[in-house]
Amino acid sequence: MSHRVTQWSKRQVATVLDKELKRQVTVDGVDYTVAVGPDGFRLTGKGKRRPQVELRWRDLLSGDAAMAVALNASLSAARQPAPRPVPEPSPRRISQRAPKKPQR
Repeated sequence: MSHRVTQWSKRQVATVLDKELKRQVTVDGVDYTVAVGPDGFRLTGKGKRRPQVELRWRDLLSGDAAMAVALNASLSAARQPAPRPVPEPSPRRISQRAPKKPQR
């Protein structure tokens, strides 16, 4: 029996990652898209365009992964606009139209 397992494991070959592969993942109730490609991977919020985390395989292997993640995090924080102040609702809405002319 062990002879069969050995032969089977020799024939099993990993598929080459030659194009991008996308999958959805949910973390703490928030949906993200994970894109894994030949250059690396990126994690993007569902419906967003800019990745929140982007990591190249070369950075991961060289040990620069932590620095790359920290740099991407600081850049993405700088890209986000400041929150807009929420206007307070007025108790009564005042019309901005000009008063109507009296009919003759």
